[in-house]
Amino acid sequence: MAINLVSTIMQFLTPDVIARIASALGLTRSDAQSGISAAVPGLLAVLANAAAKPGGAQTMVDTIRQQSGLQDSLSGILGGSGQSAFIEKGSSMLSSLLGGGQDQSMLAGIIDRVAGIGQNASTSLLGMLAPVVMGLIGKQIGLGNLNAGSLTSLFTSQKEQIAQAMPTGMGRLLGSAGLLDSLGGVAGSMAGSAASAAEQAGRAASAAAGQVSQFGSSAAARTAALGHRAAETAGGVPAWIYWVIPLAALAGLLWYLFGNPTEQVAQQQSPTPTAVSNVTVDGVDINTRVSDTLGQLRTSLASITDPESARAALPKLQTAIAQIDRVSGVAAQLPAEQRKVVGGLIASAMTTINTLFDRVLAIPGVAEVLNPTADRLRTKLADLSGQPSTVGGGGR
Repeated sequence: MAINLVSTIMQFLTPDVIARIASALGLTRSDAQSGISAAVPGLLAVLANAAAKPGGAQTMVDTIRQQSGLQDSLSGILGGSGQSAFIEKGSSMLSSLLGGGQDQSMLAGIIDRVAGIGQNASTSLLGMLAPVVMGLIGKQIGLGNLNAGSLTSLFTSQKEQIAQAMPTGMGRLLGSAGLLDSLGGVAGSMAGSAASAAEQAGRAASAAAGQVSQFGSSAAARTAALGHRAAETAGGVPAWIYWVIPLAALAGLLWYLFGNPTEQVAQQQSPTPTAVSNVTVDGVDINTRVSDTLGQLRTSLASITDPESARAALPKLQTAIAQIDRVSGVAAQLPAEQRKVVGGLIASAMTTINTLFDRVLAIPGVAEVLNPTADRLRTKLADLSGQPSTVGGGGR
């Protein structure tokens, strides 16, 4: 089975480890999860950059050999007397690999912007994770096979997975800071074809909408809107999403037309949602935040076709949980009328999301990968929407 380095690292960071990291950094668990979801692909991107420089791969090989097995002691170190020394050692190691502290500081700032956990917490988080990431890279290659060539080959094979795992907007920020050069072959080609591919998908979906109205015109229209929206926003979000959206849109159209006539009838009979007022808290448009989260969730679910793609999507689902937790925390402080607005946004998307979950969880081997993350996410969405959960057993 092909290696997915991001997924391997995220699986190593169990809920217990994440809780310990949150406590050590003075963060909520959801904020720690958001920070980790940004830090892991960010770290891999800058390490790939460093390995691509002259002599960088061999220096990294020597460092990895020194970190062998250290990741397994992380849980015991966090919260103990050796925590500060561990973080300091990890930060020093990362600074040495990156050729100074400037790239490290820029990466911490980007993680803060994406996850909102603060520059100091982002810096400490990188210090915690750097030895873990290095140790797991060595474990994946095998110390007997570890050399500059095998390390470079591993990073080359992981370009796409690293780019896909980045939270929305992170790829653009890393690219602007010059930290994404090693992924340029992937990120550049995706961005270069993004607008044209998305526009073509939009035109194709629009044409389809005009021809198949009796079988699901509302679904086709939504698909066309997705294609046009992707084209219009090219450059503002990570490059990977632009090729996922058109493919997911076209696949979704075909599924609506031929795969589930019962769903089509149900949607045709359901009333058209009315416009809702904006809910803004501390300058943040909650409506937009919720819509973006739901859109990313739908895209992630649509990309799952087998257990391997489910592992690749798992960090995205975990990030969605953290984002929903943050929205729930804000919503709890809103007046009842505004809470209904937020709940209505979730409720209007629940049928589609539950259908997507049911589809992917029915794929052989996928449920074993996604549960209990999928159950937690569905339950949290149901709670926020004010609807009863359809998840047996719940699991927060």
